[in-house]
Amino acid sequence: MGRLVRKPRLVETGDAQASDFGGIFQTAARARSVVAELEPGDDFLTRTVKYIPGEVLGFFMLVNAILAQAMVAGGDNASMAGFSVTSIATGALLVGLILTPLFCWYVREDGDAWITNAVVSTIAFPFWAYLMGAVAFAKFHDGNLAAILIMTFTAVSGLVAPLPEQPKRQEQRAANPKEGPRLVENLKA
Repeated sequence: MGRLVRKPRLVETGDAQASDFGGIFQTAARARSVVAELEPGDDFLTRTVKYIPGEVLGFFMLVNAILAQAMVAGGDNASMAGFSVTSIATGALLVGLILTPLFCWYVREDGDAWITNAVVSTIAFPFWAYLMGAVAFAKFHDGNLAAILIMTFTAVSGLVAPLPEQPKRQEQRAANPKEGPRLVENLKA
């Protein structure tokens, strides 16, 4: 199980024979017996968990705790290095929004739907920040509303399922993952 949501993919299956010298003499009958099956991606509950931007939220929780302590010590007009704590908190929220898709891109592996994961996780980030009592939302925070919002968003986000990869794209990537379709055209010439 990877960190990001997995795409459904087509897998070729066939009956292997031990007497074909390691696949060197593949017969036409055996070639016809290869069948493509759809290997399912992650299910609803797994997608729901994987769309939570946990690593970025962990970073944000630490920064938010420091800012919340500064608000307690300094009141509504608290400042750090000449900047108001609320503007720093808003900046931290924006940094979290930027880091979420970058993190999804950084940890991606083959078969991950990292773009779908990045979009849903980036949308989820402010919901989770609001639930945690982010200083940027201090004027608007309501714990009951936060719980309702996060439960609703989490349930709906699990419905977002990535589309399976197209077979042609898989063949092109298998030919050369760096060159893609250009290499196939060069080989035909």
